[in-house]
Amino acid sequence: MKLTGAEVMVQCLTEQGVDTVFGYPGGTILPFYDAMNNSSLRHILTVHEQGAAHAADGYARASGKVGVCIATSGPGATNLVTGLAAAFMDSIPVVAITGQVPTTMIGRDTFQEIDITGITMAITKHNFIVKDVTKLADTIRYAFRIAASGRSGPVLIDVPRDIQTSVVDFEPLAEFEKYSWAVGGEILSKIKTAVQAIQGAARPVIVVGGGAVAADAADEIRALAEKINAPVVSTLMGLGSFSGTHPLFLGLTGMHGCKVANQAVWEADVMIAVGSRFSDRLTGDRDKYVEDKTVIHIDIDPAEIDKNVAAHIGLTGDLKIIVDLLNGQLNDGQRSKWWMRIRECQQDEAVDGDEKQLSPSWVFSHIAEETFGKECIFVTDVGQHQMWAAQNLKIEKPRTWITSGGLGAMGFGLPAAMGAQFAKPDKRVIHFAGDGGFKMTGAELYTIAAHKLPVISVIINNHGLGMIRQLQHVFFDNNYTSCELPPNVDFTVFAAAFGVHAVAVNSAVEFVQAFKQALASNQPAVIVVNISREELVTPMAHPSGAINAFIDM
Repeated sequence: MKLTGAEVMVQCLTEQGVDTVFGYPGGTILPFYDAMNNSSLRHILTVHEQGAAHAADGYARASGKVGVCIATSGPGATNLVTGLAAAFMDSIPVVAITGQVPTTMIGRDTFQEIDITGITMAITKHNFIVKDVTKLADTIRYAFRIAASGRSGPVLIDVPRDIQTSVVDFEPLAEFEKYSWAVGGEILSKIKTAVQAIQGAARPVIVVGGGAVAADAADEIRALAEKINAPVVSTLMGLGSFSGTHPLFLGLTGMHGCKVANQAVWEADVMIAVGSRFSDRLTGDRDKYVEDKTVIHIDIDPAEIDKNVAAHIGLTGDLKIIVDLLNGQLNDGQRSKWWMRIRECQQDEAVDGDEKQLSPSWVFSHIAEETFGKECIFVTDVGQHQMWAAQNLKIEKPRTWITSGGLGAMGFGLPAAMGAQFAKPDKRVIHFAGDGGFKMTGAELYTIAAHKLPVISVIINNHGLGMIRQLQHVFFDNNYTSCELPPNVDFTVFAAAFGVHAVAVNSAVEFVQAFKQALASNQPAVIVVNISREELVTPMAHPSGAINAFIDM
């Protein structure tokens, strides 16, 4: 059939199972918008293109599908950059479609012309500029394949305006093609070596990362942990791949990890890392991190093996399959002495449970209790609140914890929560932000209000950049610079400007009531939790020290 390039774009998105896209129109992408107007695609107009990119990211994390964002050329395209970088660092499948000036005008400093493929080369798995309309359909299909296969990630397609208006013969695909990575014979031989190491371990520990979520390997990891009776700890990105309420789960590990989780990693003789890239925030001093232990590293990306931490046994391929193969060859284990030692560490770890003071730890512990067993998705921005949430929430299922782990992009939270709510309308999305990060993209409350999305935003308000202040407290002798944010902002008035109900709380009693009301309502809500600037995220391991060497604050 004869279609314009813009109509081909719409048809190809529909072929790939896309139902929702996030974007902002402009001159060079208008033919595509015109074609979308007569399609089944649901377009969500965001306040800013950065919001569209983060929303597509949140949609992908919550649904497991490829998220799609759209922008025009020039500033529209460059506004996607932070969102694409966040998706790239966390291996999230996103396809970004940008308009471009006509092919005859490229390279002439045309109005709103920018080399977006050059700009995004380092923060996408791949990118394309389509200069031949006959290659448009195959390019889009290939982009989705790249985004979703192997180690997932963002792909950008730049489409000049004249390509969108050109007419071409279009042949639809009969069926959406899915791709997966198999496990090679070399890996099968290494499985036996890994089994021997695990069977001989006295103190094994399992470290789950974001790759475990992407691989949908939660059931296999649980079976592995239960079979060998090993403690499980999670990176920031791995939360939810192993239930936070399971008796084998010790909690978050890393710079702000739970003491017992970090101690278990430190004392382990065999570490089984599933889908973790061993970032600096996880390991501290990498040599000390792996000292006196055998490292079994399972990852879909061969480039991750030995990149940050030298692995004694590297298993590359589909994590779900590899862990299942391990389970089939392993014997049951008891390891009572190892668990006695872990219980000793747990008894020594202090718990913040004082309800008389509105502490951040108590706030997140209360939310964990109130949402237990409910269908919720937790989305964070970046900063102190992110760590308090990771430490105290009990994430029970995969894809119910969404955070910017690699890039650490402030402003990620609200638009990502919006995308997650569009992806999973049957679940309640609860978003957490600091006052600094909320200011960056808080205008997306307009989009949330316009679509009546029941997102609950909890703003941990310490009238400053809390994590910056904490780092200046620890490493710069309390020389606080550019971390306090006067004058104070009334976020309840800000939310009301968009028609969103908001309340500020100053006590635990007030928070209990406010959260109960927000949870019972099916409307968007904002709760501003006013806390002291003196609140610190503890524990905190030294970034260049051993994982169990905590800073005295």
